[in-house]
Amino acid sequence: MSKGIILLAAGGTGGHVFPAEALAYELKARGYSVHLVTDSRAERFAGKFPADEIHVVPSATIGSKNPIAVARSLWTLWTGMRAAKKLIQQLRPAVVVGFGGYPTVPPLLAATRLGVPSMIHEQNAVMGRANKALAQRVQAIAGGFLPENGGAYSEKTVTTGNPVRPAIIEAAKVPYKPSHAGEPFNLVVFGGSQGAQYFSKAMPTAISLLDDELRSRLRITQQVRPEDMEMVSGCVARLEMGADIAPFFTDMADRLANAHLVICRSGASTVSEISVIGRPAVLVPYPHALDHDQAANAAALAATGGAKVIAQSELSSEKIASILTHVMNDPEKLARMAAAAKQAGKPDAANLLAGMVEAIAAGRTIAEFRGTQS
Repeated sequence: MSKGIILLAAGGTGGHVFPAEALAYELKARGYSVHLVTDSRAERFAGKFPADEIHVVPSATIGSKNPIAVARSLWTLWTGMRAAKKLIQQLRPAVVVGFGGYPTVPPLLAATRLGVPSMIHEQNAVMGRANKALAQRVQAIAGGFLPENGGAYSEKTVTTGNPVRPAIIEAAKVPYKPSHAGEPFNLVVFGGSQGAQYFSKAMPTAISLLDDELRSRLRITQQVRPEDMEMVSGCVARLEMGADIAPFFTDMADRLANAHLVICRSGASTVSEISVIGRPAVLVPYPHALDHDQAANAAALAATGGAKVIAQSELSSEKIASILTHVMNDPEKLARMAAAAKQAGKPDAANLLAGMVEAIAAGRTIAEFRGTQS
């Protein structure tokens, strides 16, 4: 018999959905029924997200200054809130949990107006616009990188970390093994959906600038956009070196586990996965990210010593080659970075987040919940 219904609300992007998915698995393991409410992009989750049911509620973002567009968005949000209110009254969830993105606004607003316990989870070090609009209204805030002290809502914030995929938890069991002179050096490079193009152009030139001895050691995994495949593959072939080039890798967790160094963007999920596995990284924040959240995420890991952060405007192929030359000749430094990254990881994030949900459902305060964790 189900302990009750937990209603999760998430925007239609992976950054919002993945932590919600991890929490859903944990809550179902604890005996809860889980429902997901999102927008019309929900079709992509059908059959993957472990929800007993997926509900689509109208929503919109107010990003335009055009009065007509603003009025249309407000009407859509009002319609969505009415639909969400009706859904919540029908389901009577124990808690409504939002994961960011504008589709979370109608259900969370409806929950707070109906007096249903509610909380939000913010993946990044900087709170997104939707969560910012909801933060004052909810009982609790869970953060991937949000600080528990000094923030605007620190009295109700718990830094749970970002729940990661089971494959990442498995990969975290693989110890870091430094690569010494003459041994293969596994380099993993990826940029995410919005950032792979930069690395596609910069990396081949950087590798060509390396000494022959270092280049012969390199084994590269690089994620590239489909339209860049031919260019990058051609460069790699001319350099006569070992490389796996593809738009997507289904075994990325294993590749990260075997990496000696990772060069990548700094989205919340990426930084969390690198930390949990414990791998040294060069983080290049996506310069056009809203609210500069990637820069803040990167800074959080760099502060522990687990990563080096370089702005894209300050990075060049020559600088990448210089970094690779330095770290490939200093395996002990990379080992120290790996240990620091792992120390910062939060592999228990899904469990901690589920405990927080249960505490809110039981009517406990955040202070009481913190007391159970100490």
